[in-house]
Amino acid sequence: MLIPVTLITAGLLGLVFMVLTFRVVSRRVSGKIMLGDGGDQLMLERIRAHANFTEFVPFTLVLMAGIELTSGHGSLWLWGAGALLVLARIAHMIGMSRPAPNPFRAFGALASWGLILALSLWALWLGFVPPPGPHDFV
Repeated sequence: MLIPVTLITAGLLGLVFMVLTFRVVSRRVSGKIMLGDGGDQLMLERIRAHANFTEFVPFTLVLMAGIELTSGHGSLWLWGAGALLVLARIAHMIGMSRPAPNPFRAFGALASWGLILALSLWALWLGFVPPPGPHDFV
């Protein structure tokens, strides 16, 4: 069974992840910081943006894949969730480079939390009330 919504979302987020990785590595090289943040505020911001991405994105993608596989298709709601996740993570990345509080970081965080909550509830619904299968109508 194909899951294009999750696959396309993951592909786009993989590109965002590589940008975050490049930002960390470039600061490590320019600041000669081989481990940790070296007391460098910019390095700390980049490490946290990278870490926050790795904390939220994989779990959200697992929920999306589970929903897409269980429902048998990618609904417009799921496409919207994927698009919102990509926008939220880009906004969060931008916001982590600006003084807090700022609207980019707030939007990125709140949208990510909201998506995990909504997708979790959707997954629970599908788990307890699965959609009818082709044999249910025979």
